[in-house]
Amino acid sequence: MTERATEQVSEQPVPATGQGGPQAAGAAALLGEAMAKSGLLWIEVADDRTWPAWHVWDDGAALVVSGPGEQPLPWLPKEVRVILRSKDTGGRLLTVRAHVHVLEPGTPEWQRAAELLRASRLNSVDDSLTRWAAECTVTALVPFDTPLESPGAYAAHDHREPPARTAATTTSWRPWHWGGRGEEKAERKRARDEAKAGRRAAKERAKLRKKRQRRGTRRRGR
Repeated sequence: MTERATEQVSEQPVPATGQGGPQAAGAAALLGEAMAKSGLLWIEVADDRTWPAWHVWDDGAALVVSGPGEQPLPWLPKEVRVILRSKDTGGRLLTVRAHVHVLEPGTPEWQRAAELLRASRLNSVDDSLTRWAAECTVTALVPFDTPLESPGAYAAHDHREPPARTAATTTSWRPWHWGGRGEEKAERKRARDEAKAGRRAAKERAKLRKKRQRRGTRRRGR
């Protein structure tokens, strides 16, 4: 995400009380609660996958930072879908449309957003703001309109997607595990089972030989 914009956040969020009736007020309250309780949301980008992002909720906007040393996010179009989870169950709670505003470093909006993000970021360092201004992108996601999905009104399909491709691998070095890894344990069990089956087969063959020997001895003694 490299494009920068100087436009200010002006769109109204999901309608509050008195701006759409009790249903809209309930949706706005649920949105605010979901945004404030959970620090994680998913950004659904058209013709791309759904990206997880940690955020800070402030005055009707979800603030996110991305770039070198921060969470990876692609270039975001002017409008995206934002998926929110339930803090209690971890499941899908709301899906809303949101306008995307890239905040310009040096503006009061950027300064406020960056301060809030730095306060919320784990292992934050003193030069975060300087580094973010030079290398990263601070974005405000402003929800609008009624939710596309909400409790009692979810899409019929299950939203399952294949895992995102990654360059992560452990083929060069694998951490040591007490008692071995799962596949190693399974291989040892398979070897033990085969050895046990071999011993049983050997015992059966030995019994059969002894039985044949006894039959031969009885025949010779007649």
